Amino acid sequence: MSSNYDNNFSKGTDLAVIILYMLMACIGILAIFMVEYNPNSDWASSFISGKTSYSKQFFFLIFCSFVAVFILLVDSKVFTALANILFTGGLLLMLATFVIGKEINGSKSWIPIAGGFNLQPAELCKIFTALALAKFISRPETDFTKLKSHLIAGAMIALPAILSIGQHELGLALVYSAFIFAMYREGLPPFILIVLLSFAILVIGTLLIEPTLLAIILSVIAGLILLYLGKRLKRNKQLIVIIISIWLICVGTVRFAVPYIFNNVFECYQTTRIYSMVGKEYDCGLNQKAAASFVESGKKSRKPDDYNVKQSKIAIGSGGFWGRGFLKGTQTRGKYVPEQNTDFIFTSIGEAFGFVGTFTFLGLYLFFLFRLIRIAERQRSTFSRVYAYSVVGIFFFHIAVNISMTIGLFPVVGIPLPLISYGGSSLLTFTALVFILLRLDADRQMVLR
Repeated sequence: MSSNYDNNFSKGTDLAVIILYMLMACIGILAIFMVEYNPNSDWASSFISGKTSYSKQFFFLIFCSFVAVFILLVDSKVFTALANILFTGGLLLMLATFVIGKEINGSKSWIPIAGGFNLQPAELCKIFTALALAKFISRPETDFTKLKSHLIAGAMIALPAILSIGQHELGLALVYSAFIFAMYREGLPPFILIVLLSFAILVIGTLLIEPTLLAIILSVIAGLILLYLGKRLKRNKQLIVIIISIWLICVGTVRFAVPYIFNNVFECYQTTRIYSMVGKEYDCGLNQKAAASFVESGKKSRKPDDYNVKQSKIAIGSGGFWGRGFLKGTQTRGKYVPEQNTDFIFTSIGEAFGFVGTFTFLGLYLFFLFRLIRIAERQRSTFSRVYAYSVVGIFFFHIAVNISMTIGLFPVVGIPLPLISYGGSSLLTFTALVFILLRLDADRQMVLR
């Protein structure tokens, strides 16, 4: 489908993306409706009153539609001009939550605003980080083949991620790793990706194998490599140093770094969820934050279990091949799955429409992502391309992690399903991400910095 259209918003706006956006947003409202539907009440009057989540989401969508139109009417140069200012403002808003923030579900990451609504700055900061990263990489003086540029870009991404961890929003902090897609596209060395992947493998290995035993296995592997390279090592002493250094880093990660992160950085419930993913129990007595909570409150913190994931699997599995049908899901309507209209909204689709419905639904997401990648690749401006790949990375991360979370392939970290999960801040963030990209794409013949 051609993406050049003369419409009321902007010449060249990609209509296919707008249609997919509206379609998925409407599917989200439908999924929330299936969760909250009560046959004993008048759903029409409840909808108009705005007291239900699905009616609120509908009004959120109307508001976001106005925001989308406004973005499409704005000069695209505004985004480059305000990128750093918005990023700084986003960080200040995140810092403000520590002072005036409202705690919801154990996370102090919300700022109360008028009408009983709450704003989550960490969500909006994803947009500002994408713009600021694009601004930095697109500067004429930035050479993204240099280590200095990699470190500056990494620091820009790490700042909001660290603040998110401080707000007990581990899921949102992890989302910032999605910016590596854009950085890799612009020349981030594959070596860094290999290092990150190796660290992830070591973390998984530490979960599956006792750390001391894993350290012994790594030592044996290092020894065998040294024996195999015997004669070459005599000619190249530097190779010995490299192998021993890698061995020390791997053993240090397994024996010290990973246990420290699990016991001192993560909350007890976060580490427990990670362990439960591989079928293991975690002793919260090892967790320093849990111990501090015990001393402060005088009572032991309740250790969470994998109830959410179990109920989610039951709900999705009960949908079978064709699904139970619209408003016929027993798990969905019985409210057995906690947080079902937010983090676990995918369960309502899985139960109602089964394998066929979820396969079709994921196909829409896949087409949407491919369309965004196509938009990214046709940009002449580095700024627009970096921003586009940032959007692709954020959407992909949210989709992959949220769905993996609901079927037990990833720990429960609490991130929404894009355009589907209930939430005004989430819907506004994804709307702005998409329509800023469409606005930049409409001016893709311009070179923005």
